Amino acid sequence: MARSAVPIVKQSRREGYALHPKAHKIMARKSGIPGQHAHGRQGKQSLYAQQLREKQKVKRIYGLLEKQFANLVREAGRKTGSTGENLLVFLEQRADNTVFRAGFATSRQAARQLVSHGHFTLNGKRIDVPSIRLKAGDVLEVRPKSQKSGYFTNLKTIVADANPGVISWLKADPAKMKIDITGLPKREEAEVGIDEQLIVEYYSR
Repeated sequence: MARSAVPIVKQSRREGYALHPKAHKIMARKSGIPGQHAHGRQGKQSLYAQQLREKQKVKRIYGLLEKQFANLVREAGRKTGSTGENLLVFLEQRADNTVFRAGFATSRQAARQLVSHGHFTLNGKRIDVPSIRLKAGDVLEVRPKSQKSGYFTNLKTIVADANPGVISWLKADPAKMKIDITGLPKREEAEVGIDEQLIVEYYSR
């Protein structure tokens, strides 16, 4: 599975957005973008720079590489409706994001690892591809073998600590180690602080 080798905290500082729980504390102490000459590079951004940074930020929030993200934007543009909103719905429907949204992992990075290591079944079949897009009626469950592992025997505590809140399009049951997909993600339930129009404009150049 391809992934970025850039440390998650460094990515977070570059985007001005905590991409992982551990980034919050460090960003509170170290503000601004990383690098020896970073302060000299800060100034009023051009429209292109704003579009680029928004694209990079969202790509890193959801853990995609450039080719994956560009393909998703193109697919979103082919679908009826707003390209930007379609893109966010597609991102939210990913299996790894669903595991994160359900509170079964404290970060998308951790959720991606759980899925890629084959700890889940989708409608009864084992999966190991984090990018699989889920739809209403799908059921994501922890594999019987994985349920006995130390991580999943502690799942109720993990979910309680993650405190995912109510998500309209899924129903999580930590006791049964099961996630039911009940509908489509809503735009307002995606990550806060995203300007999807800037991303659409970036790829429309």
